[in-house]
Amino acid sequence: MFWNYFALAVYFLIMVGITIYTKNRSKSVNDFLLAGKKGLNGWMTAFAYGTTYFSAVIFIGYAGKFGQAYQLAAVWIGIGNAIIGSLFAWMVLAKRTKNMTTRLSAKTMPEFFEKRFNSRALKLCSAVIVFIFLIPYSASVYNGLSNLFETIFSIPGWVVMIALAGITALYLFFGGYFATALSDFIQGIIMIIGVILMFIFFMSSKQVSWDISTLNWFTFGSSNKGLYGDTVSLISLILLTSFGVWALPQTVHKYYAIRDKRAINQGMIVSTAFALIIGFCAYFFGGLSPLFSSELAGNSNPDNVIPIMLSFVIPAGVMGVVAVLILSASMSTLSSVSLASASVVAIDIYKGKINQKASDKKVNVLMKVLCLVFIAISVILAVLNAKFNIAAIAYMMGLSWGTLAGCFIGPFVLGVMWKKVTKPAVWASIIGSLVLTVLLIIILGYDKVNWTCGFGVAIQNGIGCSPLIGVICMAYSMIVTFVVSLFTKKPSDEVIECAFNKKIENEIA
Repeated sequence: MFWNYFALAVYFLIMVGITIYTKNRSKSVNDFLLAGKKGLNGWMTAFAYGTTYFSAVIFIGYAGKFGQAYQLAAVWIGIGNAIIGSLFAWMVLAKRTKNMTTRLSAKTMPEFFEKRFNSRALKLCSAVIVFIFLIPYSASVYNGLSNLFETIFSIPGWVVMIALAGITALYLFFGGYFATALSDFIQGIIMIIGVILMFIFFMSSKQVSWDISTLNWFTFGSSNKGLYGDTVSLISLILLTSFGVWALPQTVHKYYAIRDKRAINQGMIVSTAFALIIGFCAYFFGGLSPLFSSELAGNSNPDNVIPIMLSFVIPAGVMGVVAVLILSASMSTLSSVSLASASVVAIDIYKGKINQKASDKKVNVLMKVLCLVFIAISVILAVLNAKFNIAAIAYMMGLSWGTLAGCFIGPFVLGVMWKKVTKPAVWASIIGSLVLTVLLIIILGYDKVNWTCGFGVAIQNGIGCSPLIGVICMAYSMIVTFVVSLFTKKPSDEVIECAFNKKIENEIA
């Protein structure tokens, strides 16, 4: 037990060291949000992208729940994340996003929408959506960690949440994005070491042995009942978690701050390799859960599957390292989500709408304070969720991802690639996706059980369909953005010239 706490103590000291080292690197908004004028190299950006992508939610919520449901077929989620969510995303978006946000001087996704489509109202609306729907995502990460530490270390969940929030707030407040990226790089290395250790201990455990050959890699479980069966559910998860990151503010932000074309090519390779290692292994461990049926007997909470398995497989002296792995995955995600949320309020709402003459120093201070506020709200929601069991971790994350990606994937992806995307098309995507999300939660919630069940039961079951709902909304966003753009007035030549000026692109690349 001593070595477990020793590993945790060393990890927290490293984070404090990063805070001290980077305390003077966030004096302006550009420093705090984009790590200065030069930007970051490919390795740091790739690790920042990967550690933001994968958090405690994947190890605790997703891997446990879907490993039980699909066995080793769940690894296709991780493979899809690596190929579609990392490799293809970087190939299609990284250079285009870097060039266009530099031309438009856009620091956030809402600011990109304002300048790309010449609409302050779009900026305000998208900023509110980003702030609201990143809160449940952040809360789901806190919940994942509290489950791990309660199960393995017998530490109360609220203590874990507050400690995690404190250390995240510390280095984010003083160091901004540079501190986040530096910590992400260190945490990414820890995650790789951790999953390698987990793989070794799982494969050498008595529960696994050679019984792994009895598990399914390609069949999706025993329940394949149409729209709500395992087949549709698994495909929905692959599509949501792989394409969703194409339009999430906290992942797209990494492209804004990358240094140059060379760094982009480097980052694409590194982030794909990182995603393949972490994503494959996380779902692989979850897929082994049927072999631990006796150890999991009596457990009805899917969020406890991985922590229970770890308690039987990982030696006591190594458990601290594994805990640090999941802690690392979570802290990097939390800092990126907090930064994305605080920036949209400070830059897009306060500076953009309330006080347009606010100084850079004032906006920078406000952004730091808002990071603390966002972290506090997320912790409160996570504590309430744990106390009243509002929703499972996987569904909280799925609802957040699906709503944000459904609103923004069409306007953002087509917006950086196609000159003819129009402002009405963006509004159709955002408003339509929000309405569609609410309707589908209600309709699928009733339809999944029966149309005579109570409204509360229907909503709970509807949220349980969040991966499918997210995929439908993403498809809607892409289609409606394209179709409406064909039949509405194209943007002015001035707006198009500003966004697609090739002379500036050559200077950047």
